Amino acid sequence: MLPAPTIMTADDLLTLHMPHQRTELVRGRLVVREPAGLWHGDVAARVLVAISNYLAADRARQPSGVPRGMVVAAETGFTLQRNPDTVRAPDVAFIRVDRLPPGTHSGFADFAPDLAVEVLSPSDRPGEVLAKVADWLTAGTALVWTIDPERRRARVYRADGSDTVLSRDDLLEGEDVLPGFRVPIAALVDRP
Repeated sequence: MLPAPTIMTADDLLTLHMPHQRTELVRGRLVVREPAGLWHGDVAARVLVAISNYLAADRARQPSGVPRGMVVAAETGFTLQRNPDTVRAPDVAFIRVDRLPPGTHSGFADFAPDLAVEVLSPSDRPGEVLAKVADWLTAGTALVWTIDPERRRARVYRADGSDTVLSRDDLLEGEDVLPGFRVPIAALVDRP
């Protein structure tokens, strides 16, 4: 008889030391993945830069100079559920400024981002991707983008349950989360 798998908490994950591994916690169970590949990292970086540039331009247009929010890079953990805990780490995320906790914050965010971006790897299984999307939306994320570099397309999932598939020739838009944000899919997925 096999022993029952150990249920971990977000605090356990925070103190876990697994160098060169990507980890998440899904309903108390540790999920370990190999580091992402080169092309995956390039696409995630392009998304991050596009959102960062949008936020800088948007801030410059605001009379108050207050930023719209914060964009964070890969492996930033968000605790989406407790007892058992789920901690997901998107490739890129955006959080509106009014939802950011005051002061300094260490550890995982105890809320879902407004936007979560998942860049797909060739080894990603469709069921696993949909489970991540469901976790984000259930926890309160308004918009989830999955970007598929191999197929050169993206899919937009919304809190209202609707979704849209975009081809390389379409524009990825920020909708209500990042009003006025637009980037061609081609600018994210075409190889240098």
